[in-house]
Amino acid sequence: MDVDAPRKRRKRSAPRESSREKRVRILFVASEGLPFSKTGGLADVIEALPKALVAQGHEVAVVLPRYRGTKAGAVVMPSLTIPMANRLRFPAIADGTQVSGVRYFFLDDPAYFDRDGLYGNSSGDFPDNPERYSEFCRAAIEIAKHVWPADVIHCHDWQTALVPVLLRTSYGDDPLVKDIPVVFTIHNMGYHGLFKTDVLERAGIPGAVYHPAGMEFYGNVNFLKGGLVYSDFLTTVSKRYAQEIQTPEFGYGLDGVVRSRADRMVGILNGVDYSAWSPEKDKLIPMKYSAKDMGGKHVCKQALLELFGILPEHAARPVIGIVSRFADQKGFDLIAEKAYELMKEDLSLVVLGSGDRKYEELFQAMANTFSGRVGVKIAYDNEIAHKVEAGADMFLMPSRYEPCGLNQIYSLKYGTVPIVRATGGLDDTVEPFDLEHGTGTGFKFAEYSGAAMMYAIRQALHHSTDERIWRRIQLNGMAKDFSWKGPAAEYAKVYEAALTLRGAGQAGRNQMSVTTSN
Repeated sequence: MDVDAPRKRRKRSAPRESSREKRVRILFVASEGLPFSKTGGLADVIEALPKALVAQGHEVAVVLPRYRGTKAGAVVMPSLTIPMANRLRFPAIADGTQVSGVRYFFLDDPAYFDRDGLYGNSSGDFPDNPERYSEFCRAAIEIAKHVWPADVIHCHDWQTALVPVLLRTSYGDDPLVKDIPVVFTIHNMGYHGLFKTDVLERAGIPGAVYHPAGMEFYGNVNFLKGGLVYSDFLTTVSKRYAQEIQTPEFGYGLDGVVRSRADRMVGILNGVDYSAWSPEKDKLIPMKYSAKDMGGKHVCKQALLELFGILPEHAARPVIGIVSRFADQKGFDLIAEKAYELMKEDLSLVVLGSGDRKYEELFQAMANTFSGRVGVKIAYDNEIAHKVEAGADMFLMPSRYEPCGLNQIYSLKYGTVPIVRATGGLDDTVEPFDLEHGTGTGFKFAEYSGAAMMYAIRQALHHSTDERIWRRIQLNGMAKDFSWKGPAAEYAKVYEAALTLRGAGQAGRNQMSVTTSN
């Protein structure tokens, strides 16, 4: 077996005073992660955070499903025995590779994961998702037991929520894994993994967890709730979102559960990978540029206009860029409400994304009606996304809710001024421009309404007419540092707290707290 750690569990030492002094072995468990699989921002985090933790001296491995097209190396466990109701499954564990010092393992079960789509296809979610991710969670625990012994397991979203559930139930008497602490990150509270009660048998979930204080949720089984209840610490991807999910508006019925775990929850803002998302290093844009020399941004704008079919006579207009999944969550109902009012302003619009059919049709209609001023590409294309960030003057994110958001952070670095709703990570990362003091990085609106959005857009358009003021806003944003270095150090504190909690028992439970920097 080709592994880099002994199969026998190491004796865990007492936590030290500083997370910088202690080398922690962290096993990430996630349903997607770059450079192997992606549907959303979760994949970016699973690529970047482990890399940042390794850079700070920790050891990290990542467990992912082996989806269609994922290349893997040698088989390290040819056949796991996974109980699923009244039957057994026998998936394999394949070795991945090391990327930037991070070790990868794949659950290899073609019948479950070699499909066209990660979670579903054009017909909807796969009906056997509960079984697929139940098997995945059990396999992750077996990796921690037999292949890569971990000090801490870090789980992400509902697809991995059975890891803490199973550790405290089915594996509760297993001396090799029963005391491993679990940190659980909520990337989006809107996705629960909610299923009918027959899933208990179908997915091999212990019946003992089906009660109001466990995974029961209004007569159904809620995977996310299991992660919230059974994990040692909870994190979410911005400080503002950690507050929001404790309210009925953003808690989606689980706000009471989150409030009951508030003393074990920390909001840690996602970072971004500036090796990929910086105009000084970006290999996907027509010309690099920096805060010291912004000349390249003009070149990028001209290339963007050509790419999206914006006519030359509109080249002097400010360009608003959008790169997004088209969904109500992202505020596209506000854009639909104000579409024609928006186009009365002196601007051009470039839109990249896909999603709800009604919004795809809306943007196509706008492109037809305002031909030469509105350009639309119904797709997700990473290279074009880079070109939008570099070439646009402004970037619009009017989200109903946004746990963190990455594009507004990219925009800041590219001198593309964000216009955002003040929610979640958008509120944490964008500072409203203050003309009197020359501070701030963008424009925000609080009320979720088309009128409030239009007011913020008009503010931005007004200030863009003064080159000196606009350059100040751009430079303010480009000076911000949202790299992963700070968030990685904050996660290390949470891992230490979880280790202390498990090691110290009830005494630690009464006195442990986590503080993080701004």
